[in-house]
Amino acid sequence: MKRIASIFCFVFVLFSCNKEQEAITITSEDFHAAVDKVTEIMVHDIFSPPVASRIYAYPNIAAYEILAQNDSMYQSLSGQLRELKSIPGPSVTSVNHELAALVAHLDVSRRLIFSEDKMTVYRDSLYAIWKTQNEQEFRASEEYGLQVAAFIASWMDKDNYKQTRTMPKFSVDTGDPSRWQPTPPAYMDGIEPHWNKIRPFIIDSSGQFKPAPPPPFSMEQNSDFYNEVKEVYDISNEITAKGDESEEVAIAQFWDCNPYVSVTRGHLMFATKKITPGAHWIGIAKIASRASNADVRKTVYTYAKTSIAIADAFISCWDEKYRSNLIRPETLINEHIDDSWEPVLQTPPFPEYTSGHSVVSGAAAVALTSIYGDNFAFDDDTELQYGLPIRSFNSFREAADEAAISRMYGGIHYRKAVEVGVKQGRDLGAFIVANLQMEHKDKIISNQ
Repeated sequence: MKRIASIFCFVFVLFSCNKEQEAITITSEDFHAAVDKVTEIMVHDIFSPPVASRIYAYPNIAAYEILAQNDSMYQSLSGQLRELKSIPGPSVTSVNHELAALVAHLDVSRRLIFSEDKMTVYRDSLYAIWKTQNEQEFRASEEYGLQVAAFIASWMDKDNYKQTRTMPKFSVDTGDPSRWQPTPPAYMDGIEPHWNKIRPFIIDSSGQFKPAPPPPFSMEQNSDFYNEVKEVYDISNEITAKGDESEEVAIAQFWDCNPYVSVTRGHLMFATKKITPGAHWIGIAKIASRASNADVRKTVYTYAKTSIAIADAFISCWDEKYRSNLIRPETLINEHIDDSWEPVLQTPPFPEYTSGHSVVSGAAAVALTSIYGDNFAFDDDTELQYGLPIRSFNSFREAADEAAISRMYGGIHYRKAVEVGVKQGRDLGAFIVANLQMEHKDKIISNQ
């Protein structure tokens, strides 16, 4: 009996030891969940579209650098992204690189949002699970992940973001009828007028992809500019007359992605919160990753490349917005054509030209196409949580085209801002794809 008990105890101890030594498994879904958590907190905190693009980029870069260091399929971004040097290597061999990458992602994200407590609660819930699986591996990976997070944070802090927080607000030129003016209902100040001073990731400068200027301002009938204004008005009236059957209105609403919509009820004003246009494309990156059964490393690669393209696209677009400083359709239509007209979408608080959705969508689509191909069909369920149905696309380019024209359907952009903007984004995206080397092509070919 004692012999049987001894054997049982030995087996139990052996099983317990083996259980303690099981490696912690990190999957693509763990990264999707972490990115979703960042998005959820950003919606709560109400970050503007340019700032949101920065919040996505740095955590994804931190995670990618850790994985690339330990995978011959991928190349480090050091020496490629502006002022980024090689991250430190781990001091021990017991580091789980996928786990360390996720720890770094969580920590850099926490540094960038306002509601740090929400991210801390989420992080601690994961830490509790990982500790029980293999505390030794977790501790080594956590230490390394935090070391890299601090390294990336130091690089991040030199991108001029903090300096732009103290720069003056945008001055509205009320004496020039072509210049942007705050729009109803909140009449907010122009958002991020100094975003062109943020350090780019890949592009040479904020002005590298400076687009052709908008048509010369003129409200004389039959002038090119007047015809652009009138076209917005006519299209808006045509599509809203269709009522609930309007496909164009459905498209405008699907791609709205306005993080702060002011709603007025009598004397009460409140906001409805949504994702930004960059967040929508990060959602599409997740859809593509899942649909292709991408492993952890390809998933992080997808997020990193897409977020870099989005971030540089915002820098480029905002440079032009505050250069041309063009007035929005709503202001001119109310003043010159119909004082009771309202756009389908609420006009966002910054100058008109070029369309941010168009530039960002063009760039993101090129980045994703470089990973998943030209004819990657997908169902976009990004807006389901906001009560909007799934829309289906045959390619990322098709989705970008729809996102761009949605801004005209929404009554907030002229045609030139859309057409020139999507070209600006595609040109920028092509430059990033050509100059950002993330995959070792010879390794990929040999492993196919």
